[in-house]
Amino acid sequence: MSPRLETAIEIGGRRVKNRLYRAPLLECAGDGPETVDRLIGQLEPAAAAGAGLLFQGAMPVHRETGHVAPNMTSLAAPRPDLERLTDAIHDHGARIFAQIDHGGLRSLEAWHHAYGEAHPEVRQLAVSEPPRLLRLAARAGFLDLDYEVLTTEGVHDLAADFGRSAAHAIDAGYDGVHLAGANMGIIQQFLSPYYNRRTDAFGGSFESRQHFLELVHEEIRDRVGDVPVLTKFPSEAAAPPFVRPRLSTADGVEIARRLEAIGFDGLVPVRASTFWDMSIVRGEYPDRGWEGSAFREGYAAAFGSEWRARAVALANRLQAHEYDREAGWNADFCRRVRDAVSIPVLCEGGLRRRSTMDDLLGDDCDMVGVGRPFYAEPRLPARLLDTGEGDTDLPNDPRAVCESCNNCTIPQATGAPGVCRTPSVLRKRGEFEKAGAYDRAETR
Repeated sequence: MSPRLETAIEIGGRRVKNRLYRAPLLECAGDGPETVDRLIGQLEPAAAAGAGLLFQGAMPVHRETGHVAPNMTSLAAPRPDLERLTDAIHDHGARIFAQIDHGGLRSLEAWHHAYGEAHPEVRQLAVSEPPRLLRLAARAGFLDLDYEVLTTEGVHDLAADFGRSAAHAIDAGYDGVHLAGANMGIIQQFLSPYYNRRTDAFGGSFESRQHFLELVHEEIRDRVGDVPVLTKFPSEAAAPPFVRPRLSTADGVEIARRLEAIGFDGLVPVRASTFWDMSIVRGEYPDRGWEGSAFREGYAAAFGSEWRARAVALANRLQAHEYDREAGWNADFCRRVRDAVSIPVLCEGGLRRRSTMDDLLGDDCDMVGVGRPFYAEPRLPARLLDTGEGDTDLPNDPRAVCESCNNCTIPQATGAPGVCRTPSVLRKRGEFEKAGAYDRAETR
């Protein structure tokens, strides 16, 4: 019999009380005195409402470089202050893992003009010379490429930085480590033949391109021992058809086999692009997010001018029609990976309805994750778990109120927090709040 959402599971020897997790998001909580309070405000409601596992998203391994968005919370140094957050999550019987990250060519210093002007000394870390298309975008003014190709010694140093950041997370009370291995971060850039044309031990063949991820795993194990270590990893099936070479779905399955052999405790397969585009956050064109006057100046500062911001908005509009957005768009890839490995496989991407989640568990994956809907409903698990009366529209099949309109994500380019800004969605959440739908007895 297939497990249900309420069924407990073990990951790397750690019990997780159910199979619903809060997928990594950009918290944009910063690195100042209010950081921990902001993170508790964003993450604790999910734990209090019953989520078994929370991933804190994209915590950079360097203090000022490699950040994929403004106001990230770094793990470059010890963070005893974060113990207050992990204690708050544990008080509800939930687990919390730190997702650690380096953006490489996706970093702020490549695309955020205001950040680049404030940090003129900062250069991007590149696996190899950037692809020709990115160099053309730089000539057109859309990117500021001033990169440093990693030496072999530099690769080892970067892997050690991942290991040190993992140790800082475990010291702060996190239950495990989740590597941001896709969505165009530097780990994907090592894995991808489109980006990795190195001639040393970390490039060239399909197997050699996986050596960086193997080295990162070794560095983490050396510092934190036997704690759960997961990674997201891609196929590049969502890349534009003209992009060659790229990782196929079959390549992704082979990577999964290798990651299990290396010793990873869980895998999150995703169908990715080779660019940081709307393949990551599929859904509607975010009209309200782009057109709202509150962020217009911020977009101009981020992208370099108003006309460049409008060009990015146009690209978003076109991409919104290009990428499919069916529920569980990574499910086919997850199923193929689950058939190939014996460690837990986690599935995320467009999951909104309880019945869809139950259908995926067992055959396609071992856990299901929800991301953007938490911006709209911080206590969403209260409606998805232990369903009784349930949703007024679908009494036995509750669905997140999120409409995948992406108005929550675009303002994050300015450093704004991820919150729902769509009136119809907020009204629906208000109705559930008045009905007491988010009130629940906690389970452990």
